[in-house]
Amino acid sequence: MDGVGTLGIAPPAANQGPWQGLAMDPLQLPGNGTPRSLRCRVLQSPLAGVSDRIFRALVRRWATDALLFTEMVNATSLELGHGRQKVEELSREAGPIGVQLFDHRPAAMAEAARRAEAAGAFLIDINMGCPVKKIARKGGGSGLIRDPELAARIVATVAAAVRIPVTVKTRLGWCGAPDGDSAALAMGWCRQLESAGAQLLTLHGRTREQGFKGSANWAAIAAVKRALAIPVIANGDINSPEDALRCLALTGADGVMVGRGTMGAPWLVGQIDAALSGLPIPATPGAAEKLALAAEQLRALVAAKGDHGLLIARKHLSWTCNGFAGAPQLRHALMRAPTLAEALALLAEAEAALAR
Repeated sequence: MDGVGTLGIAPPAANQGPWQGLAMDPLQLPGNGTPRSLRCRVLQSPLAGVSDRIFRALVRRWATDALLFTEMVNATSLELGHGRQKVEELSREAGPIGVQLFDHRPAAMAEAARRAEAAGAFLIDINMGCPVKKIARKGGGSGLIRDPELAARIVATVAAAVRIPVTVKTRLGWCGAPDGDSAALAMGWCRQLESAGAQLLTLHGRTREQGFKGSANWAAIAAVKRALAIPVIANGDINSPEDALRCLALTGADGVMVGRGTMGAPWLVGQIDAALSGLPIPATPGAAEKLALAAEQLRALVAAKGDHGLLIARKHLSWTCNGFAGAPQLRHALMRAPTLAEALALLAEAEAALAR
């Protein structure tokens, strides 16, 4: 693998002592002629503007077998020739990588799925949960929750177009409801997706109206899990191995998907995987390791994307450079560094200060 994987940070060390986790067998997805096996029960969520190839390479260091995802891919844009790199670069990576598609047109989704399969996608995931207004307004993402007939048609069309498994990521519903009603509505909605051909469902325990506010309703995820025959992956408020274990104990889900908790913490997927497998949990990197990781990611982004890579890197730097003395001041300076050289100098100076 090229990119960040070759730039020289040592593999993470593990904490001493076993974690009393939950040993789990691989999940088997039959596909439509091309079966897939998920050896790791922790999935890395697609994150727009975050989960690019360089970020995935970092996550992969701690999570060799985890299913990672591309950023969301707009089927219409792909049809017009935009965003193809997100799909075509899959052949440059090791480990299972899923492609998550969104759109409201079944034919466009099917064609995008075929293109992703040809590029080496491990599976196709259909986004029916993104709460962003500009996506939902056009009938994509969580907008499909309001049109279950169209949603089912998209799933069936995509499943018929490819041999690899087709999965769906969605939410409990469109708007808030009392807890009991929320679970009942979610069960009906998710059964429709299962009947249409989804072979695995990732369920975020919030409605579209909630966005990322409040707490994820794990009890509603538990109700959906009991109602479906296909595997259910729990998503929402999973930011540590302890969160994952509590979520699985409450929901009975077949695994967890981690999203915003990995921003600035690409080791989190691997830590949770170790906990679920009953293995020693890799240590969270210390301050010096975080600075080295930030510098490595910065170099890789600029090498891949030029000056725009520096702008992309700023959010990653702000997340990674956290939790140590002088971090707020460093983040403030990094956000204003106009060149790669100046940003790297700031990181090197911070590392030297820690050594002193």
